[in-house]
Amino acid sequence: MTLSAPPRSLLTATDLGRDGFLELLDRAAELKAARKAGRERPALTGRSIALVFEKASTRTRCAFEVAAYDQGAHVTYLGPTGSHLGREESVADTARVLGAMFDGIEFRGFAQDTVEELARHAGVPVWNGLTDQWHPTQMLADVLTMREHQPGDVGAISFCFTGDGRGNIARSLLVTGAMLGMDVRIAAPRELWPPRPVVEDAERTALTSGARVTVTEDLAAALDGAAFVYTDVWVSMGEDDAEWDRRVPLLTPYRVTARAMAATGRADTRFLHCLPAVHDTTTALGRRVLQRYGLAGAEVTDEVFASPASVVFEQAENRLHTIKALLVAALGR
Repeated sequence: MTLSAPPRSLLTATDLGRDGFLELLDRAAELKAARKAGRERPALTGRSIALVFEKASTRTRCAFEVAAYDQGAHVTYLGPTGSHLGREESVADTARVLGAMFDGIEFRGFAQDTVEELARHAGVPVWNGLTDQWHPTQMLADVLTMREHQPGDVGAISFCFTGDGRGNIARSLLVTGAMLGMDVRIAAPRELWPPRPVVEDAERTALTSGARVTVTEDLAAALDGAAFVYTDVWVSMGEDDAEWDRRVPLLTPYRVTARAMAATGRADTRFLHCLPAVHDTTTALGRRVLQRYGLAGAEVTDEVFASPASVVFEQAENRLHTIKALLVAALGR
């Protein structure tokens, strides 16, 4: 398919607009089907992409690399110590250098200002692989996964995010769902609600999109009728470990349990998580959570994570297909 307005940079969750977002998901579905059928055709032969990472990654790095390779492009990975970015060299100067050598740049790091400055000076498309404020490529995978399990009008989809509402996932879900006309519920303790300007932006968008936007402390109300229940880690990369002591008491009532899933009142509710998840005691972090707080799993129980309702690994795979669609739309020949 040919997109009506091929995207270039993707810096925030709503940069594509509603139509561009949905068109990109259609392209991702086509590319996914072509890959599985063995009939994928490279559209990025001869292209080169820089992957700039201030934060470690499994899904984002692998998705960008495999997407590029499948489509015939080359990638160069610059890890947390692999460049002079922000230390010995300014972001603007790094952007100009990379822009002269590469056809596109992915950035995964801390400050939103960094990815925006890269985009201002690079002269090539820049894609936000995650910042502390936004995670737009994750949103593409999330909505593709929802559509696969609830085909039809995207505006008919209802989902509940439960947990820390201030993080990049909750913020991105809120504004993306509002843009697409979805029924968006954010359930969190009041002190962990999304920033008020983000909520107000979603509410304004909902007036024209027809979305239903709810931010509440009442988890039961937010879960009622939800087709999807979504959560994220309680303490993100780069945050002080002491945050666990503050957030565990606040967020334990919002963890996803079998009882929470049943509270939707729907037998077909699916569970989503952007991963990695603290769902058992097989990791060092999981064991520490058990020892310090008496919880086997944090934001989600293993009973839910490993249940038939969980589509987290489909969701993770969809990072590949949606990022591939993004690259092809921006750089395809």
